[in-house]
Amino acid sequence: MVRNILKSSVVAIAIIMLFAGKAQAQAAKSTTAMVQKAVPVWAAGREKEMNLNLGFRGVFQAQHGQATRLKITASSLYRVFINGTFVGSGPARAAHGYFRVDEYELGKLVKTGENIVAVEVAGYNVNSYYTLDQPSFLLAEVEVDGKIALATGPKRDFEAFCLTERLQKVERYSFQRPFTEYYRMKEGYDRWRTSAGTPLAGVKLSVQPKVNLLSRNVLLPEFNLIRPVALYAGGTVKTVHPDNYHKDRALTQISPALKGYTEAELEIRPLSLRIQELVTDTREIINKPPAAVQPLSLKTNGFYIYDFGKDYSGFIGATITCKSPAKLYFYFDELLTDGDVKTKQRQGDVNNKVGYELAPGVYNLETFETYTFKYLKIILDEGDCQIDKVYLREFAYPENKKVAFHSSNFKLNSIFDAAQQTFRQNAVDVFTDCPGRERAGWLCDSYFTAIMEKEFTGKSTVEYNFLENYALPENFKHLPEGMVPMCYPADHYDGNFIPNWALWLIVQVDDYARRGGNPALISRLKPRIEKLLQYFSKFENEDGLLEKLERWIFVEWSKANDFVHDVNYPTNMLYAAALQAAARLYNNAGWERKAENVRQAILRQSFNGDFFVDNAVREDGKLKVTENTTETCQYYAFFFNIATPESHPALWKKLTTEFGPNRHTYPSVFGANAFIGNYLRMAILSRYGLQNQLILEIQDYFYFMADRTGTLWENMHHYASCNHGFASYIGHLLYRDVLGISHIDYLGKEITIRFTDLVLDSCSGAIPVDDDAVALKWTRSSNRIDYSLKVPQGYKVKIENRSTAEIREVTN
Repeated sequence: MVRNILKSSVVAIAIIMLFAGKAQAQAAKSTTAMVQKAVPVWAAGREKEMNLNLGFRGVFQAQHGQATRLKITASSLYRVFINGTFVGSGPARAAHGYFRVDEYELGKLVKTGENIVAVEVAGYNVNSYYTLDQPSFLLAEVEVDGKIALATGPKRDFEAFCLTERLQKVERYSFQRPFTEYYRMKEGYDRWRTSAGTPLAGVKLSVQPKVNLLSRNVLLPEFNLIRPVALYAGGTVKTVHPDNYHKDRALTQISPALKGYTEAELEIRPLSLRIQELVTDTREIINKPPAAVQPLSLKTNGFYIYDFGKDYSGFIGATITCKSPAKLYFYFDELLTDGDVKTKQRQGDVNNKVGYELAPGVYNLETFETYTFKYLKIILDEGDCQIDKVYLREFAYPENKKVAFHSSNFKLNSIFDAAQQTFRQNAVDVFTDCPGRERAGWLCDSYFTAIMEKEFTGKSTVEYNFLENYALPENFKHLPEGMVPMCYPADHYDGNFIPNWALWLIVQVDDYARRGGNPALISRLKPRIEKLLQYFSKFENEDGLLEKLERWIFVEWSKANDFVHDVNYPTNMLYAAALQAAARLYNNAGWERKAENVRQAILRQSFNGDFFVDNAVREDGKLKVTENTTETCQYYAFFFNIATPESHPALWKKLTTEFGPNRHTYPSVFGANAFIGNYLRMAILSRYGLQNQLILEIQDYFYFMADRTGTLWENMHHYASCNHGFASYIGHLLYRDVLGISHIDYLGKEITIRFTDLVLDSCSGAIPVDDDAVALKWTRSSNRIDYSLKVPQGYKVKIENRSTAEIREVTN
């Protein structure tokens, strides 16, 4: 939250200044510090070729259980096997020109004698919001007992070849992500991973320019295998040619601003078009455990739909036995539409499909890319196959076993679980908006997800990486001087940016400092924030308000985005908060004065006596306040302390009694959406002590999401993403307002426990704090609350009893 915690800020500033002289030393570590011998290599002269996929094989000797470590990074993405066993996928993302090194302990996987490391690397070389448009390479080395057994470089410890089974010239997955996957395979395509004798059609490797290496810094993902809970349905499809084919911009707008292969250049007809022709003809609801009916036979035009129970992210796998040449598609989505997988109808801007052309034989398939879905439809366009062992290999942040929440309300428990699952899938290496459509490190979303990283993991390592990525580059190409990308790491060749999201960066850094964030990193971000505020100063009008900002001015996915010109008051509320946050961070009185001036100007102009109006327009040289009014604007005002219940009691009463999930009043005040208005509403209800109302509204707003997908959504409706990282913030409110761990002061090492009158009988839970946890359990009977509490060593406890009950501490 944006709060005036001056005492903590003074402490934070002192620490920042202490470490300022060491900031440069915290920058990227040298190559030699990260690896001993490995250097980047790639197919000679092909490092900028789009969607070139190479396989690398290295052989070394070891004893079973011997200390063996793999260090690896790549551009764009890799996956690695040892002796045919999947090891991992990566790397963790970094800023332009920097690459994070993943480390894997292989001792349990090596065998006595010969061992084979097989690495697949996709060099995408296109701009996206997920991977960067940078020359391709692999850098890897294997240590055995500390000595280098294999290393990429001039000695050619690794031999390489083109993975021709993955077609190169295919359509993009989405505007935000690189290429789709389409394969032509013969049995034994993967034998090279387990046999050093399997011949390779080798390519000549060349050493690439040196790269800046960084530590991964965050935990490696979990790669658990998740099986479907049910075989939902089976049936047949038929070919029906639509009058109009939907063609997404990722297919039609290929250009220097959106790199890829044009439709005319593709090796195959786009699968996105073929899937529109495959219409379900017959369907039988099965709803049986897959084990009861596997393996399944599938013939031409047949399909099966698997239900995984919840929305998960990861790599799709299955064993396919083909009796004849086959064309098989994985088609998937987070929800069913009319009882079927119909991604185009629900969200038409993603290619949720993977294609395979398979010769007769047995295949253990697993996608190279990670996808997000609850339902998987396997369609056989041609052939005669058996399907067995369908799974998803999870790609998510490891679950901290200390995390706990359980109340006497099952809906709240379900929402908490959904928040945790949503966080894990959106915090693998940076904070992403969604793990499917984009996998992009968006600002604003990151503010809320960062709060949950601290409370779901006890640390802020992902946030460190996220912010470090913004600190590292000297500048951001294609953007105005001083501006930062709306999402990053990403390439914005179209020059687009969201000025509001840049302001959220400052607010997040301030919160990061109060969570005990790295002082050197905060110091390194100071020049970036100074330049950013210099950029915004050019748009200040005679009242000190931002006017006629450039590019995509984003307030919320609602009508609020229609009222952003010329002076947008929610944006200026955020501007005041960012100025105040920067003033706290770097002890700048000028920014603090400017923040107060902006607040006062908003109060004079935007509040009309009933509501805060969204915008004012310039007419004949004069600023004219409009009548455009949104619910979200009111939440911005209270969230950013432009208004309080004391300063605007009548408006506060309206918002708390006449607005919310079941509002039917004030039709001229346009409603809010999940991102971000409804979450701001939840935050201000929490801040001002309306816990019982908060509990009811959380259930009304979010339980149906948790119930349907086990995750929390981008919007209040089912279109677009059903798994959005910012939404995990609800876990924070459940911890604070239901469990009662009201505040953890990480700098002052004090934990505030607050008891209130809730419509609940009991609650228990725990929040990780570094490697320990604060754990609270309470039960209420009649007029007494019994509780037990455990806190980490060195932390003080402050108990606040705001309930009408007597409280009593008991021992377990």
